Amino acid sequence: MEILKKITVLLSGLIFTVSLLHGQQFESKIAAFKESYQLENKGDYHAAANSLKAVYQASSYEINLRLGWLSYKSGSLTESESYYRKAISIMPYGIEARFGLVYPLSSMGNWTQVIEVYEKILEIDPDNSLANYRYGLLLYNRKDYLKADRLISLVVNLFPFDYDSVVLLGWIKLKLGNTVEAKLLFQKALLNHPDDPSALKGLLLIQ
Repeated sequence: MEILKKITVLLSGLIFTVSLLHGQQFESKIAAFKESYQLENKGDYHAAANSLKAVYQASSYEINLRLGWLSYKSGSLTESESYYRKAISIMPYGIEARFGLVYPLSSMGNWTQVIEVYEKILEIDPDNSLANYRYGLLLYNRKDYLKADRLISLVVNLFPFDYDSVVLLGWIKLKLGNTVEAKLLFQKALLNHPDDPSALKGLLLIQ
């Protein structure tokens, strides 16, 4: 019985110690995040990243995600990509870190990988309007009008009066030779942005 009491006291002490250490670690993490936001607001992205590296945990999604962003802002693109990929490996069904990964990849000109990221996002969330729009815009610039048409049409169906999507779809329709649809879309864009030069230019090409 005496042995059981000693074991109970020992376990209680161990639990208290672990709990105390965990609490201290969390407080340190909170302080590091707070400092990183303050430094970011001052434009000191390198120092902001260093404040989080001081409490870095490879298993922390939040720290890897934030370091991905701060590394990107400080111009450390390869490092940014690495942190974002670590965040993705921790939360593979999330799309947040995948959107972040696009920043360093596009800045490095890795467009094939950017496309792979967008396709993975749409595999997880097919109706995601931001991914559909950005991927559609990328495809438009690559002159893949048919695929861009499908993606941007989905966005316009979800947001029928969104200027960026409507005017882009107008240009896509025009490139595909669908002048009637293009004209209607450019006119709708003008209802949102009267005197918009892009929509007016599109209409001039039709008339």
